[in-house]
Amino acid sequence: MLELIVISTLNGVLFGMLLFLLSSGLTVIFSMMGVLNFAHASFYMLGAFFGYQLTRWIGFWPALVLAPLLVGAVGMAVERYGLRNTHKHGHVAELLLTYGLAFAIEEIVSMIWGRSPMDYRVPALLDFPAFTVFSTNYPAYKIFMLAVSVAIFVALLVVLKKTRVGLVVQAALTYPSMVGHLGHNVGRVFMLVFGVGTALAGLAGVIAGPSLVTQSDMAGLFGPILFVVIVFGGLGSLPGAFIASLLIGLIQTFAVALNGSLATVFGPLDPSLGPSVLTDIWNVTIAQIAPILPYVLLVLILIVRPLGLLGTRET
Repeated sequence: MLELIVISTLNGVLFGMLLFLLSSGLTVIFSMMGVLNFAHASFYMLGAFFGYQLTRWIGFWPALVLAPLLVGAVGMAVERYGLRNTHKHGHVAELLLTYGLAFAIEEIVSMIWGRSPMDYRVPALLDFPAFTVFSTNYPAYKIFMLAVSVAIFVALLVVLKKTRVGLVVQAALTYPSMVGHLGHNVGRVFMLVFGVGTALAGLAGVIAGPSLVTQSDMAGLFGPILFVVIVFGGLGSLPGAFIASLLIGLIQTFAVALNGSLATVFGPLDPSLGPSVLTDIWNVTIAQIAPILPYVLLVLILIVRPLGLLGTRET
């Protein structure tokens, strides 16, 4: 039991930090621009495939730098030639654009790399066990993923809260005309913010690709849960996204490891009742409902606190 708790905690924290690394870019984009980017998980997928291809050509470590930059460049192009033209038509137009873009990116990736999983491997430098917990070896690469996620969180907080760049970026959303009068190019600021947000998603794809499966439908696995994270934590709140990511990661990881049910706790139902919906619910295990737990949490937080854990925006 102790081994299960320790390993599940480590895996839960790792999964939560990966969620944060993904959701941080989406949070930055929304908090600075007010845009909910439905294609954000597709940029994560692009990062994984760019990282895979560059790793084959020049190695993992150069790919770790170049792939997020390429994804960020694609993101800036999307903002400059797509979102900037639809922004004046409101949020519905932006959502439709990014929603369609997600499908377009998935099809382009499928045409180039196919639909089979890629052979994207952990770099040899980190392909060893970092430590042993009871009888389980914990990979050094997972520690590397955790360290990168924590470093990104600290760097984003410092840049947004403590630097002039962060002040200009935040002011550009609330008072764009004033920022423009002060000599700043507001359009360029928004383009760079969107590029940074998508580059963070690309970085998540590069480091998660060797650990998870890199294939053309990987965006669909993380897309819905990203919005659960940012709504649960509070729209536009980076600390809220951090807390929500850890909570969801831990809850889902522990839930997957538990096979208990109501029948386990209270005993089986009377056989005379026969097969029914009640008996199905009575015997369903926690592991079976683990995938829906984040969405249950989302419903609960919207009922109790619609702004999210640390959200401050009414709209």
